[in-house]
Amino acid sequence: MNIIANTGRIFLSFMAYLGGLLLFAIKTVTHIIRPPYYPSQIFRQIFEIGYLSLPVVGLTAIFTGMVLALQSYTGLSRFSGESAIATIVVLSVTRELGPVLAGLMVAGRVGASIAAEIGTMRVTEQVDALVTLNTNPFKYLVAPRVLACTLMLPLLVLCADVIGVLGGYLVSIHKLGFNPALYIEKTFKYLEVQDVMSGLIKATVFGFMIALFGCYQGYHSKGGAQGVGQATTSAVVSSSISILILNYALTATLFTN
Repeated sequence: MNIIANTGRIFLSFMAYLGGLLLFAIKTVTHIIRPPYYPSQIFRQIFEIGYLSLPVVGLTAIFTGMVLALQSYTGLSRFSGESAIATIVVLSVTRELGPVLAGLMVAGRVGASIAAEIGTMRVTEQVDALVTLNTNPFKYLVAPRVLACTLMLPLLVLCADVIGVLGGYLVSIHKLGFNPALYIEKTFKYLEVQDVMSGLIKATVFGFMIALFGCYQGYHSKGGAQGVGQATTSAVVSSSISILILNYALTATLFTN
């Protein structure tokens, strides 16, 4: 009976969490659409989330493309299929590795930052001070961050796609001895617009979820510094798991004939 009771308690807690998250998301979208807006806050978040995340996303992408080219060559050389390396690299990066790895890196950097910042404001009663000053916390804190992350992650993924393909190109040309013109021709021969757009669609959803989890955990944090730490950890873990789950769901939806 204790096992059944504990299982039911965990299930009810999980459903309550999902319900609260859904209501938080609806409220956030409503405040994004409706005025007033805070352009200074939006542009500040665009700079911090987009521009400052570019180095870590770029490094992740270029080394991913380089390793992918090496691993593909090692496997395909056994079957004399080296000519498919360019196609494998570009499709793997644009469809899967670009959006997923960029999303995970941004979740670790931006999601933690959002949760820690809003969580600190919550436990130090700065959020309550905004209400006292007749400023809606959702308008001033949540909406700019969610909007900026949703807009900037697709741009980061687009940069990651280019950098990742470039990494595969550099390794293939300078280490594996491929012909540059032939490699470029193979890269674009089987690449379709749908491949790139599917990655950008994934990135848009991932960006929304990363900011949503960060804002939700930070907004509901309590218990001082320990509570802020727990909120930060929960934000990163939740957003990372949601990226992996949604990646499968979106892949099954976008590439099902």
